[in-house]
Amino acid sequence: MKLYTKTGDKGKTHVIGGRVDKDDLMVECYGTVDELNSFIGLAGAELDSKNFKDIKSELLKIQHELFDCGSELAHLSSKGNEKLQEEAVTFLEKRIDVYSEEAPELEKFILPGGANAAAFLHVARTIARRAERLLVTLMKTTETREVLLHYLNRLSDYLFATARVVNFRLNIKDIEYVRSANVFKQKKSTDISDDRCMIKENH
Repeated sequence: MKLYTKTGDKGKTHVIGGRVDKDDLMVECYGTVDELNSFIGLAGAELDSKNFKDIKSELLKIQHELFDCGSELAHLSSKGNEKLQEEAVTFLEKRIDVYSEEAPELEKFILPGGANAAAFLHVARTIARRAERLLVTLMKTTETREVLLHYLNRLSDYLFATARVVNFRLNIKDIEYVRSANVFKQKKSTDISDDRCMIKENH
């Protein structure tokens, strides 16, 4: 099997239903999911099996689920390719709760960083948010299952919680944003992962 086909040399790619431009929103969406998958793989490669067996196993599970997600996005015009289900979202929520209890309670905004694996997980988190934004735009014009959106939203929260646990287990403290007030103890919502960086976004 050749890795190159030359069929994309004119800026088009094949999807179910025909050929589209490579900058088509659908292609941009599943391409971003692929990018996300790659960074999660990079983060997993940085983790040792002794201290992070649970996280490594979960990241591998997530990589398979992202492949399912990308495959579905590439075949939106066909049916029968819906592998990702709400159980995957529920699993992420449960792990977020576990890791939120393990890591120290947040009081201020923190900066992405710390150990290499944690930094890669933060990069993956931002890519998950970008994939989510692209999917929201795609859903305005193309019929798409909402579970994909739910999954990407929870995944970014999971990646944030996991990055903090990685640093915690390695005895690396979060780097607090120096101009942050004590904001999180005032929050009633447990979904704080959207607010934690230097530029606040409303997701």
